[in-house]
Amino acid sequence: MQKKFSVVAATVVLLSLSACGLLPEKADETKGWSATKLYSEAKDELAGGHYERAIQLFERLESSYPFGTYAQQAQMEIAYAYYKSQDQAQALAAVERFIKLHPNHPNVDYMYYLRGLVNFNDQLGVLNFVYEQDPAERDPKATREAFAAFKALVEKFPDSQYAPDSIDRMKYLINAMAKYEIYVARYYYRRGAFLAAANRAQGVVTDFADSPAIEEALAIMVRSYDKMGNEILRDDALRVFKKNFPDSKMLETPIKGERPWYKFWG
Repeated sequence: MQKKFSVVAATVVLLSLSACGLLPEKADETKGWSATKLYSEAKDELAGGHYERAIQLFERLESSYPFGTYAQQAQMEIAYAYYKSQDQAQALAAVERFIKLHPNHPNVDYMYYLRGLVNFNDQLGVLNFVYEQDPAERDPKATREAFAAFKALVEKFPDSQYAPDSIDRMKYLINAMAKYEIYVARYYYRRGAFLAAANRAQGVVTDFADSPAIEEALAIMVRSYDKMGNEILRDDALRVFKKNFPDSKMLETPIKGERPWYKFWG
């Protein structure tokens, strides 16, 4: 009983001393570190995938040496670390902050590129991103924002080392946006909203002229106008369809028991 009481009493004393600030605080291991050491340690943590620790060290570097050559680099690395940790909101905030503070920085083009990557949400390599998920399943808002970000980079920095990859990604995103619109057009068509389906498909033809989705867009227009009994628009869309896709079989297969479309192919 005596021993138990002593332990409790000692614990109370320690808690009291801590509350009064009489016990030493945990030592800051980075205290006195040079900017070079902070940056080196942070980069090592980043390379090792320890993103939270890397961010802490980069932030300490920026606050301890705000006017040094490493401060701006630390801001860029923080944005990248948030991106790698898949914290989209923090990554975009860090990117926007850097662009606002350093619009003329020699590497600001990379931050525009990173903004596109964050929205693209791609963890694959440059040559492998085309194997991502079905574009129809992607968030269309994020897709549009990613496209806008890459477009801004290409327009502002056409000679940037990141421009070629940005252009490739823009092409992919155009197809993704077109495919999403086709997905919606199909949805309307299957529910009998033929005017909405035709209008959505028309938007693909107008806005994404170089996309492979044009073939299906025209087919949906032909089918939708036929369902509405608008023979003029149907035949006009069919004429364009046959001219651009003479070997297509897309209209020959009925949808859910519809009558064959062979009569349009005379």
